[in-house]
Amino acid sequence: MKRKNKSNILLSIFAILIFSSTIKSQDKFPDGTAIPKWFKENKPTDINKLGKKYLITDFGVKNDSTILQTKQVQEIIDLAAKNGGGVIIVPKGTFLISSVFFKQGTHLHLENGAKLKGSDDINDFPVVITRMEGQTVKYFPALINADGLDGFTISGKGTLDGNGLRFWKSFWKRREWNPKCTNMDEMRPRIIYVSNSKNIQIEGITVKNSPFWSTHYYKSHFVKLLNLTILAPKEPVKAPSSDAVDIDACTNFLIKNCYMSVNDDAIALKGGKGPKSDIDPNNGENRNILIEDNTFGFCHSVLTCGSESIHNYNVLLRNSVVKDPSRLLHLKMRPDTPQHYEYVTVENIKGNVKTFLYVKGWNQFFDLKGEERPRKGLANNITLKNIDISCETAFSIEKSDLFDLKDFTFENLKIKALKPEEQNLSNIKNLKQTKVNVTKVASLSQSYDKKDDSDIAAK
Repeated sequence: MKRKNKSNILLSIFAILIFSSTIKSQDKFPDGTAIPKWFKENKPTDINKLGKKYLITDFGVKNDSTILQTKQVQEIIDLAAKNGGGVIIVPKGTFLISSVFFKQGTHLHLENGAKLKGSDDINDFPVVITRMEGQTVKYFPALINADGLDGFTISGKGTLDGNGLRFWKSFWKRREWNPKCTNMDEMRPRIIYVSNSKNIQIEGITVKNSPFWSTHYYKSHFVKLLNLTILAPKEPVKAPSSDAVDIDACTNFLIKNCYMSVNDDAIALKGGKGPKSDIDPNNGENRNILIEDNTFGFCHSVLTCGSESIHNYNVLLRNSVVKDPSRLLHLKMRPDTPQHYEYVTVENIKGNVKTFLYVKGWNQFFDLKGEERPRKGLANNITLKNIDISCETAFSIEKSDLFDLKDFTFENLKIKALKPEEQNLSNIKNLKQTKVNVTKVASLSQSYDKKDDSDIAAK
């Protein structure tokens, strides 16, 4: 009996040790909570399980890049929805559309060589109530729209081409005429807009040449972006405000194995703006965002909190390569908006950027709307670790009475900088540094791979 008890005790101890080891090795978000299995269970979309297949050319849609066929494609989507759902399949070829709207149970699959090309005439797009720049307003929908859907997918090896060249030229001409014009003054559509939806997977395709933001997700949950290529050029004509991914009041969001190179932020966390934005039901926080195993070409910032952002919590960017972004992490602090960025971690990053960490007040289109100035912005529990990077400026951190920075951790940083002295780290309260090596260099080797940035698809 005693031997049996001893055996049971030993087994219990062994089980506890195994359990403790498992807990210690669990993948965790910045606040210490375990990353759920959902983030790891990433399977390719099997279109054979999504219902009937609707090949658009079987319904009279022609392979012609000059004929607008929005109505015909929308009729196929509506037919599929009426019949219980299915997959809209775009075969090899180029098909010109403006805005189409997917319904519950319908999906989009772009075969290899398939291209849905956006019209470059804004008159082809309707005006609807939508979400844009932290506001719910009348504006233009995207090429591909999904609202209130559960389980929507976009898959394949084809392309969504925003055909943005004409919009870009018009924007810069307007800005030349009126330097104070806003981003929305030049009327431009996006490419993908998913709103009020859940269990979304977009994978494999190329998204390029967006007239405005490339892809935008609003109040959507359990979203996976896998193996995407998102491109918009910086030359010969800059694609203004062509953010690759805008995450706007979303939770449980995964971006994995993607390549992004655009003429604005690669990933921007949004959620609302204005002095009372935190009590507006149209706005919201971003929570549990995992960005891993990606490659970033030129962009204004790899990860940006702001400029229309209220609360970002549990954001993890890791295991990625950067090739010439302007900034690695950018915290935009709007003095006309109550903002709180917390538990943001950037780790295991290699490559080169212009500025490693950039924190500054953001005053573009500042508007208190007649209200009092809101409370101070706050960024806390920000961690940067296991990073080997070359840059022009290591840290550019503004000292301001309008926001506070505290509880930052820098660990195992190897930074080669042309201007290491521009650090301003004294502006951070309770900064913990371990193995931080900032080395001054006379020049930087440029490792930027320009493989796709010159493609503006004006063809």
